[in-house]
Amino acid sequence: MRNLSFYKRFSNTFGEYPSLSRFLVVFAVSGGGLVAYSEANNIQTGAKIDDLPEAGSEKKRVVVLGTGWAGTSFLKNLKNPSYDIQVISPRNYFAFTPLLPSVTVGTVEARSVVEPIRNIVKKKNLNVNYWEAECYRIDAKNKKVYCRSNQEDKEEFVVDYDYLVVAMGARVNTFNTPGVEENCHYLKEVEDAQKIRRTVIDCFEKASLPTLSDDERKKILQFVVVGGGPTGVEFAAELHDFVSEDLVKLYPSVKDLVKITLLEATDHILNMFDKRITTFAEAKFHREGIDLRTGAMVVKVSDKEISTKVIKTGEISTIPYGMAVWSTGIATRPVVMDFMKQIGQANRRVLATDEWLRVEGTNSIYALGDCATINQRKVMEDISAIFQKADKDSSGTLTVKEFQEALDDICDRYPQVKLYLNNKQMSSLVDLLKESKGDVAKESIELNVEEFKSALSQVDSQMKNLPATAQVAAQQGSYLADCFNRMEECTKKPEGPLRFRESGRHRFRPFRYKHLGQFAPLGGEQTAAQLPGDWVSIGQSSQWLWYSVYASKQVSWRTRSLVVSDWMRRFIFGRDSSQI
Repeated sequence: MRNLSFYKRFSNTFGEYPSLSRFLVVFAVSGGGLVAYSEANNIQTGAKIDDLPEAGSEKKRVVVLGTGWAGTSFLKNLKNPSYDIQVISPRNYFAFTPLLPSVTVGTVEARSVVEPIRNIVKKKNLNVNYWEAECYRIDAKNKKVYCRSNQEDKEEFVVDYDYLVVAMGARVNTFNTPGVEENCHYLKEVEDAQKIRRTVIDCFEKASLPTLSDDERKKILQFVVVGGGPTGVEFAAELHDFVSEDLVKLYPSVKDLVKITLLEATDHILNMFDKRITTFAEAKFHREGIDLRTGAMVVKVSDKEISTKVIKTGEISTIPYGMAVWSTGIATRPVVMDFMKQIGQANRRVLATDEWLRVEGTNSIYALGDCATINQRKVMEDISAIFQKADKDSSGTLTVKEFQEALDDICDRYPQVKLYLNNKQMSSLVDLLKESKGDVAKESIELNVEEFKSALSQVDSQMKNLPATAQVAAQQGSYLADCFNRMEECTKKPEGPLRFRESGRHRFRPFRYKHLGQFAPLGGEQTAAQLPGDWVSIGQSSQWLWYSVYASKQVSWRTRSLVVSDWMRRFIFGRDSSQI
């Protein structure tokens, strides 16, 4: 009883003084190096989560659809108390999706990678309401969203908004391949990872029954992963480790019958990574006995086998399987597709926004994360307007001095200009203008509008869409929250680039993605890391860096401590094989 009383007092102390949690530090030691995560977020006492705004409230209502990376990042970074915030999502938690492959094999437990959204928003000194429901229709004209409760009664209700933040993510893209939805597992949600974990153990238990032949056991223990991107590769690596480190000890009679096959339609896996990482990963998988088949496209999936076609030859072959995981990309959700038809974007594959994350064709709707893409405006579309703005004396020619005065606004508004200069190894646009005029002194350069167009004609070739990653979504959420925090301030005093087609300036600077690097865990305590500056590292040191970064990126001290304890438990006791 004394011990119980002590723990109760200890727990109450941390509840009353949450700042004490700053003294908790997560360590990751590698080769004498020490990585520690900084202090936790301050917990502030604010309005109750379900306090509804008073009637006649003048607060602008912001409705947030989704609790994924983009939506949660927006909520965590929003500080302006002048908004009434309504969060609507069928999922009442945030999931740290990069660790889902680890959840599939028990390296990390499912509850360790999720944080209730109410826990996140209760720390904000804001008026926030959360409703567990699914938005099935967006009415942009009347500023309403139609929702359906996630409870058994499926009750429907309508929510009005002043600003709408669409952060609903995306669904799995099956490419209309027959049989995928009926027979394949996905790896996009926590529930998907839990189903895969149960199925893996179920396959081993079935294969251990005495009534089966070796051929039947081989089929049951054939695991097929479709998709050679980061998720598919990491899952294949995690599954191989689970089998070779844990399951072979528990199921010795079938250990030689297990086979893992990874299918990729292109010529290589991890195409978005440096070639050095791709080459290392493919060689490692071959050494470890993972059957890697590139250039193989899945054309049909039945309940017993997968049919593939070799792209180069057209040859059709079949692979029997016990479990198949489909991880080939994402597609737009039906509710977003219906919304796109309303606003004239029916011909697009994904919802388009401008550089400020505002949905094109609307004034008060923003979209971020996997459900949208930024439609970067081309320089050549505004080339005449840019020339007229820069030509302040209306002489019909552009001097170096005039151009330099407009240079920052041009680069700020059109990021492809800076990319083009970097690729051409030019220090400024003046060098580009000089190149177009030939061997002429920089001070004497003067261009007319046609020469100006010629000089910048290739700039738009550097335009690229941002990848659909958690890193992009989190940065977009943080950026949009900052815009909302300073909405009134920047309306009075705009800080964005010049409006080349209109007068004045944009309120905010456009969103700019900053790539911080990417990881590809390859199993066997080896990870490939590709960081800015063309820095590539592969091996155990990168694995420890991966541990450190992923621990630090957790949204709370609770999940951070749970994830680290799961890693420690796995090192000591191995992975759990219980079929729960």
